[in-house]
Amino acid sequence: MGIKAVVIGGSGATGKELVQQLLDRPDVEQVKVLLRRPYFKPHTKLDEVIVDFNMLAQYSEHIEGDIAFSTLGTTIKDAGSQEAQWKVDHDYPLAFAEIAKQNGIQTFVLLSSMQADPKARLFYPRMKGTLEHAIQKLNFPSYIILRPGIIDRPNTDRTGEKLAVRIIKLLNKMGLLHKFRAITTVDLANALIAAGIDFQKAGEQLYESPEILAGIKR
Repeated sequence: MGIKAVVIGGSGATGKELVQQLLDRPDVEQVKVLLRRPYFKPHTKLDEVIVDFNMLAQYSEHIEGDIAFSTLGTTIKDAGSQEAQWKVDHDYPLAFAEIAKQNGIQTFVLLSSMQADPKARLFYPRMKGTLEHAIQKLNFPSYIILRPGIIDRPNTDRTGEKLAVRIIKLLNKMGLLHKFRAITTVDLANALIAAGIDFQKAGEQLYESPEILAGIKR
């Protein structure tokens, strides 16, 4: 039997690359993607599950398999407030993780953020760090966290992110900050799969930006 994966955040820039790469792998038998609305083209290995994330427990039967990936996230601009962003970036992934643990999923892979820290003064890294620690307490047999730096999303409408990518690429050309260069969504999705499937180990593994950029090989 092949690997059965379940994903939230599959319609995001990194998430859709993750789903496609999982579908392309011969060792993956099934990919379940929990979404607010239909998104992907039909595929023999794909199962789209349309859910209300405010009532995720009602869809518990679909959150099962061998490995769970969370790439769910939004911006404060799109969310409208810190409270609304917290619900999407923290509450939904945590509820997803709790159900995954209850249903016996062995491996949980979380796409987090650089400098995530529950004690951070800034809202965004504090939110991401709080989520990391909450999932840690669930004690998955294998819990994998990736903290990429700037993500180079194709056709993004995030003005600040586009500016940051341009600046970091300019600095890279000047020979600066190569360990913190922007990562493409294709490469990040590949790293999520490498960490969760190809080089997965028991316990907690944390990959910071330099390790992700170098390629997950351990």
